[in-house]
Amino acid sequence: MGGVGWLIFHSRVGASVVGGHGSKLSPNHYKSTCPKVLSIVGARVEAAVKQEPRMGASLLRLHFHDCFVNGCDGSILLDDNSTFTGEKTAAPNNNSARGFDVVDDIKAKLEKACPGVVSCSDILAIAARDSTVVLGGPSWKVKLGRRDSTTASKNAARKLIPAPNLNLSALIFSFRAQGLSLKDLVALSGKLELVKFDHFELWYSDSGAHTIGLARCTSFRARIYNDSNIDPLFAKSLQRRCLRTGKDNVHRSLDLQTPTSFDNYYFQNLLKNKGLLHSDQELVNDASTNSLVKNYAADSSSQRPTLPCYYSSTCPQAIIVEAEVAAAIKNETRVGASLLRLHFHDCFVNGCDGSVLLDDNSTFIGEKTAVPNNNSARGFNVIDKIKARLEKACPRVVSCADILAIAARDSVVQVNKLSSVDALVKSISHELGGPSWKVRLGRRDSTTASRSAANARIPQPTFNLSALFSSFSAKGSHTIGLARCTSFRSHIYNDSDIDPSFANSLRQICPRSGNDNVLAPLDRQTPTRFDSLYYGNLLDNKGLLHSDQELFNGNSSTGDLVKRYAANTKLFFKKLPSL
Repeated sequence: MGGVGWLIFHSRVGASVVGGHGSKLSPNHYKSTCPKVLSIVGARVEAAVKQEPRMGASLLRLHFHDCFVNGCDGSILLDDNSTFTGEKTAAPNNNSARGFDVVDDIKAKLEKACPGVVSCSDILAIAARDSTVVLGGPSWKVKLGRRDSTTASKNAARKLIPAPNLNLSALIFSFRAQGLSLKDLVALSGKLELVKFDHFELWYSDSGAHTIGLARCTSFRARIYNDSNIDPLFAKSLQRRCLRTGKDNVHRSLDLQTPTSFDNYYFQNLLKNKGLLHSDQELVNDASTNSLVKNYAADSSSQRPTLPCYYSSTCPQAIIVEAEVAAAIKNETRVGASLLRLHFHDCFVNGCDGSVLLDDNSTFIGEKTAVPNNNSARGFNVIDKIKARLEKACPRVVSCADILAIAARDSVVQVNKLSSVDALVKSISHELGGPSWKVRLGRRDSTTASRSAANARIPQPTFNLSALFSSFSAKGSHTIGLARCTSFRSHIYNDSDIDPSFANSLRQICPRSGNDNVLAPLDRQTPTRFDSLYYGNLLDNKGLLHSDQELFNGNSSTGDLVKRYAANTKLFFKKLPSL
């Protein structure tokens, strides 16, 4: 199609599905003959996408265009010769298909590592998966063992690859000719679905893959000048760059909101008549496809399945997270609170997407230097170490967002394990130790971050109750960890709802000016244990932060909860995993 392809294909393992010479396809095909194939492809794809995010969409599209013409056989890579005119100059590919240089580079590296072993068609399949992952999309095991074609057909590519100007009936006909349904055409938001497709199966991603990538002016010119089902302002903005004639190679994002992230904004754009391609906007012109578009636009939570067993087959070594968290907390107990806070601050901005981990670059200023995080957020080195170990065990599988979620849970558990030993009160700690819960996994990493969003959305320590209500309705992680003087200075000098002796003790280390980085425990009684004494402190007007003490400050709804949690630790622990 005009931009990135809609579907991600890979060959199927089964009695009727074989590679060349009758060999079955398997994720382990190169285990003995070229064991470094995945790491070589993954490293080159990651480098290419980081250098140019658009390259991820280009590699994904290259695989799709290859698979839609006579199967996933690498024929799109073949240059014309005396016996055939290949697919590169077919209308859907000419001056449009790209990424050949990346594939060539990967092939050259693999030929050095294991000459004559890995097929180009398998390289395309792996590169498509790795591109999706780098851009925040899902991962899957690529079944390998394809054989490369020795011929190609320009005519077949022209006929079989759906064009960007097709109407809905033509799209349906094109996909049904390949054994695909209406549901396949729209593509399931956030889930990976397996669909039989003659001699191979396809995995297709959340937004028909038009959630990422760019399209040329020639692909959307007719739509912005001739179609009536397009937002007038959206059309005008495009007409300024894509003229009626000329400037054919001007590019625009297929998803105007998040062009380099896998998400469901693509569907929301369609509901606002802001689909870039005619063929995309056609999806809302039929009741059957329109209902799917509405479902996917509304359900951002279904962008990817989240299950505790998500990595059971692709990365059973995810237990690495627990081991690294335990080691880090044993070295410095405070890290437990830091990792929990890091996950909280990540989730509060644009969902639990790992965006808090991203460094600033030329396209955005990230969250690390936002006021709630600057000189405060920590634990990044622990996450980096976990990620490095997981990349060795199962490359390009586990997202950083999931690492943060697991690390937060394990921090709660490990802090109490260590505290129970240190305090030599094992029987009591078993009764009052921090809870564990099953972490639902399958999140995708963001490729962008926003300092302004972090400043606006992460609750501040100076918030009053109404401001806290507007941010969230429950909290509890302040049972562990430390806070800087700058976070509680105003509370201990200006607030009346604070125990005088408690305020005086804090003023000795946190003067009205200076000593900004002095730290004090958020829970003065058990600062390194996850328990409910934090709530008991609030009842005594000994909350360290203004925002904490606001929970017990005359409001009956929050005050009653504080009393209940202070009196019943089990009730607090039961509530915690659902927050």
